[in-house]
Amino acid sequence: MSTLSSSSTNDEVWNAYDDNASFEEDASLSKAKAFVTACRILLRRQPKRFAVDGQMGEFNASEISAEMQRAQVYIAEARGAGRSIYRDLRDQRS
Repeated sequence: MSTLSSSSTNDEVWNAYDDNASFEEDASLSKAKAFVTACRILLRRQPKRFAVDGQMGEFNASEISAEMQRAQVYIAEARGAGRSIYRDLRDQRS
């Protein structure tokens, strides 16, 4: 179950994004899933343009989308590896 929800603050979502960005380094499927959740929330919540101290800025949604896709590929590959290992073991018993 995800630790993020609709009641999570933006700071909590950004913290989850940062905390789980090491999913590849840690070889963690659960971190990759949490990272994807954080990306989805960020993409939905963040305005395209914003002002801070009178300076205009833009949220880079394409960068977050690319990071999310990388995590989704990692998840798919990890799940695929698990299935192929199971299939190989089952084939050896036959």
